[in-house]
Amino acid sequence: MIEQLVEKADILIEALPYIKRFRGKEVLIKYGGSAMLDSEVRENVLHDLVFMNYVGIRPILIHGGGPAITENLKKAGVQSQFVNGLRVTDKATMKVVVETLGEINRKMVQDLVHFGAQAMGLGYEARILNVKKHETNGDVGYVGDVVSVNANPIRQLTEADIIPVIYPVGTDKKGEIYNVNADDAAAKIAQAIKVQKIMILTNVRGIMSNQNDPETLIPSLHVNDVETLIAKQVITGGMIPKINACVTALKSKVPKAHIVDGRIKHSLLLEIFTDRGIGTEIVL
Repeated sequence: MIEQLVEKADILIEALPYIKRFRGKEVLIKYGGSAMLDSEVRENVLHDLVFMNYVGIRPILIHGGGPAITENLKKAGVQSQFVNGLRVTDKATMKVVVETLGEINRKMVQDLVHFGAQAMGLGYEARILNVKKHETNGDVGYVGDVVSVNANPIRQLTEADIIPVIYPVGTDKKGEIYNVNADDAAAKIAQAIKVQKIMILTNVRGIMSNQNDPETLIPSLHVNDVETLIAKQVITGGMIPKINACVTALKSKVPKAHIVDGRIKHSLLLEIFTDRGIGTEIVL
């Protein structure tokens, strides 16, 4: 019994230098996709954010909701179409996107408050993401690329120890709303806020040299090796925008970038507060 208590104390002492390093600093967590579907994972992630908040770290949460959007479109009789990983978004689809993300956002804020933190949702009305229509992959409708970030609403919340919970819908100069890739939005917000760390939660261990073997996890990956691994199809599909978000953030002077398995209990705390960490760290 005493040994177990001593072990708990050792864990707290191990966390101390990390609490000192990040206290009063912003960290950004991107949470979305398949990692959102498991209620136990979701609860652990939100508890981790509340813990960070209580020890003086300033978490910023940005979330997607792709599977829920696809499901709600299906219920509305709309077949989802994708071009190079981007959802083709007409007016009717955009309406479902906003409604779905707004509902997810409200529930996350409610749960964070229930768990003991202060939190506030930020959507397109806050005018955080200034976008232009995406045109690289042909016309995919109301899909936007982030051209700038209005950091003020986010900073006002973090400085008041309120957790911002952001969903990725942006507006153009005319006030038209656009669907935005959540990974891209996370990178641009991390850049604008100058966060100390960006962590992207996913449902795999991290970057693995063999995608079917967790034992081949690459714990540290240099940005110069990213394109090679994409060309070799070691990094594929939905992992590409995640790794690109980390690279964008690092090249914008964000000190730390990690891809973390959200299925591991308290993965965010393990990544921030332990000597070893988990997942894949992307380094410059």
